[in-house]
Amino acid sequence: MEPVPVDEGDTVPGAPRLRASYTLDEDGAWIAQARHLAAAFLTRARAEDGLAVSARAVEITQLVVSELVTNARKYAPGPVGLDLRVAGDAVEVVVRDGNPEPPVARNADPGRVGQHGLEIVMAVAQALDVRQEPAGKSITARISLLA
Repeated sequence: MEPVPVDEGDTVPGAPRLRASYTLDEDGAWIAQARHLAAAFLTRARAEDGLAVSARAVEITQLVVSELVTNARKYAPGPVGLDLRVAGDAVEVVVRDGNPEPPVARNADPGRVGQHGLEIVMAVAQALDVRQEPAGKSITARISLLA
């Protein structure tokens, strides 16, 4: 199933599209969908709203989306929520899932295969915030638009 747009931020004609929310269900190529949604969101912010968004910021945002959505799919039941929003000179990527347990970064181990997603996000994001919610948790990563 295709991702379901919840709110594209265009409730007032001509208003900037500074926020988008999606629900990713359990069918299909959800990681690729999430990456495409993030790139399209930033492309719209650049083209339609005139925001300065570097190509590197788009790449980093796609990487962060990929890692956070992958972890949500791997460790949480049910659909995954993806919110993208521009806040000042940054994009905030918010991933919501049904598992209330916060992720834990593991100690660095170059011999470990896999399970480096949270470490990657922490290395490339300006900030990372994890919050418990009534039905799980949300993880917010902040990425500079000029990265």
